[in-house]
Amino acid sequence: MGLQIKQHKAVFLGIMILTIALGMMSSFLLPDRYFYDAWIIARDTYNEKGWWGSYPISMSFYHYTGLGQLPFWLIAGIQIPILFYALSRIGIPTVFHQWTLRNAVTYLSLLLIAFFIAMPSKEFITFLVMAALVNILSRQRYPRNYTVLILCVVLVLFGLWFRPYFALIPVLALVFYLFSLVPMRAPVLAAITAALGVIILLSLSYGFVKGTNFSEETREALNVFRQGSPDASSMIVSPVKTDTWYGESIGIVYGFLTVNFPVNGITHFLKPQILAFILWQLVLMGILIYHFAICLRRRKAYPYALWMFFFVFSYLIIQGVFEPDLGSAIRHKLGVFPLFFYCLYFDYFGGKKD
Repeated sequence: MGLQIKQHKAVFLGIMILTIALGMMSSFLLPDRYFYDAWIIARDTYNEKGWWGSYPISMSFYHYTGLGQLPFWLIAGIQIPILFYALSRIGIPTVFHQWTLRNAVTYLSLLLIAFFIAMPSKEFITFLVMAALVNILSRQRYPRNYTVLILCVVLVLFGLWFRPYFALIPVLALVFYLFSLVPMRAPVLAAITAALGVIILLSLSYGFVKGTNFSEETREALNVFRQGSPDASSMIVSPVKTDTWYGESIGIVYGFLTVNFPVNGITHFLKPQILAFILWQLVLMGILIYHFAICLRRRKAYPYALWMFFFVFSYLIIQGVFEPDLGSAIRHKLGVFPLFFYCLYFDYFGGKKD
């Protein structure tokens, strides 16, 4: 047993060292478009610092910590160990050193941090908040209902303070919970379909009040201005206009499928980075769905873990509404990776503790 513990921790440490090395080199190797957000946050050209909203808060964080004044390679050397430490506080599964599909997906996900969170980033803050939430759930120090309530309140507050769509996660998680109580032959598919229906209704209700629907106001509006730009090749554009109820409904379902099952990205066969993302995304989703189904069947054994799956799949549905392109989809998934990490190893973290 002692050797096994050493092995899984050694692999985790080895991946951290490799990620740090790649992250410190990334600022010299990656094209400029990878650093658009980073430069906006670090430079704060128009003095937009503040304590409300993801950009102002990130600008304030990097300004007052002094990180924003450092070269990006040094920021990578500081931030990446912090992210790995936050993840290690959740726990390092004792099977982490074995050659399995979920380990391979996790290794690749951690290495991707070197290219997406190794610079001034809103996702650095998101990652730490999500890791804290996972720690609250995984410790199981409080009754499940009380723990879930705490997480829901924090997600709503974090959404109102930092990124609004996080406030919708508890709403959809409740839908998943209610449908999980109904015996069905395909419970995961049924719950996802119901949650998609709810987010469509929420979007249409928002559109009735505000005049524009969710995806029309965010994803579609942003992509109009990016047509023809170098970073527009992986844009997510609805096949129909989203300014009608049926167009928005189709756009939301299309966005969910494109972000989480991006087989339509195969058309970019000359861009290996997009093909690699497609493979990573498909395998990740396959494992999450498989584990979610197991957790539903054994809900009494994993009462806390089940709620983490509700939160994760709620996020994945919401992500399909707002994501403008596949690159942003990767970046934002890495920001909430602690949630995925827990679900990938729920059988090690989420068992009922007596």
